[in-house]
Amino acid sequence: MKLNVRPAFAALLFLLVTSCGTFFNQPYEQQRARTGEVTPITSKLTDLPLPVEPIVAGVYNFKDQTGQYKAVENGSTFSTAVPQGGTTMLIKSLEDSKWFTVIERENLQNLLQERNIIRKTREEYRKNQNPNEPNLSPLLYAGVLLEGGVVSYDTNIISGGAGARYLGIGASTQYRQDRITVYLRAVATKSGKVLKSVYISKTILSQAVSTNLFKFVKFQRLLETEIGFTKNEPVQLAMKEAIEKAVEALIIEGIKEELWQPRLSEEDTAKLIDGYQAEKDEAISTELYDRFLTERRGDYAATAAIGGSLINGDLPDPQPEFNARIGFKRFLNPYLNLGFTYNKYNLENKEVLNEGFMSFDLNIEYNILPYDNFTPYVYAGIGTNASNYFKAIDPKVQFGVGLEYLIKENLGVYLYGEHNLAFSDELDGVTAGSIDDMFYRFGLGVNIYISKPDTKFNKRKAQDKKEKKALKAIQRQNRKEMQEKAKSDRTTKTNN
Repeated sequence: MKLNVRPAFAALLFLLVTSCGTFFNQPYEQQRARTGEVTPITSKLTDLPLPVEPIVAGVYNFKDQTGQYKAVENGSTFSTAVPQGGTTMLIKSLEDSKWFTVIERENLQNLLQERNIIRKTREEYRKNQNPNEPNLSPLLYAGVLLEGGVVSYDTNIISGGAGARYLGIGASTQYRQDRITVYLRAVATKSGKVLKSVYISKTILSQAVSTNLFKFVKFQRLLETEIGFTKNEPVQLAMKEAIEKAVEALIIEGIKEELWQPRLSEEDTAKLIDGYQAEKDEAISTELYDRFLTERRGDYAATAAIGGSLINGDLPDPQPEFNARIGFKRFLNPYLNLGFTYNKYNLENKEVLNEGFMSFDLNIEYNILPYDNFTPYVYAGIGTNASNYFKAIDPKVQFGVGLEYLIKENLGVYLYGEHNLAFSDELDGVTAGSIDDMFYRFGLGVNIYISKPDTKFNKRKAQDKKEKKALKAIQRQNRKEMQEKAKSDRTTKTNN
């Protein structure tokens, strides 16, 4: 029997093509030394406005406080999970920002010993050669100490994968997320007061993709192939990015608290702070797994739907019939809302019953994922069930489930299904047994949100343009100052 392997072969070919970028860029040749990679935060740090006066800062030790070692599958290792060069990374970030004059404190003993050697050498030189040799210049002292460290390295906060195999042809992918967290604080050396403290976290992504073929091409002839790659985000770069973001946040927090001042107008300073505050608000509104805790639905909504209804009574052969509803919702909080609806529907049993009904329903609804565009929801409530000509009015209770998706900020579409229990056994005109009649309703509808949520998410979108304008203004001013300084240096050199 001939087997069709085309679907599996197509899947294999797709994975091979998508992995070509990594596979064909393997380092077959020795690579030369190069300058270190930059992160997305590096450019933001270097483009910060210049300070009125640089801050003299000392960093004694920005260390790994986790004490963690690298996890391995078999055995143990003494390699640390976190790079131990946190102090060096922090000093480089402080220099890149141009906001700090960094003084050596990590290896202060070496510095003091070298100064003693210079001092003793000069004393000997003065006695024999030049008694007027100037004294050694004094050390700078720090106005601010920068303290903190890496406080957490969490592994496998998210992990997963997928795979498939068909007729010996298979493919799989795996991923994993780790997370590194740093704290940075500025301490006034004169008083010991903690001026500001910031907290930054960064996720680290690892991915693996592989494809394989395991197949008998002839009797006792087995073909086996495998190809794949693994991509790990360097922990060093993630740590560097987190430290750079901490330095940026500390500078802007200090500007906000008027601990130090930038060379900007009041208007540009306010724009810089507003842009940072919007970013901070968005971070506060984001959960661990990048889920936004921002309201997306307004406080009031009009609703309408069409669909079908189905009776479950004492007569045989129930038939689906038309159902329509209009209504209004009032949100009490992101999770709960009260809804009032008017429903017009028919109930039918084949060749026996086909009668129109209407109901007025009051429901309380619970949104399971209120901060997402897509959310399931459940609801329950009470209502009145009446025939078209109000021959009978019966109380009822109803409960249901639904799915809503926001296609625009003020427009959502939804599907729902509902179970109605009437306190009457005469909906179909027949009284039989001890159980009251019931019916089901289902349909497709729209929610039109009359009001917009006043959320941090919407504020962030409005602030993006301001932040870009402020950044361009800062870059222009920095270039202008550098040009003026270069011109002044040339003039001074010519005069001398």
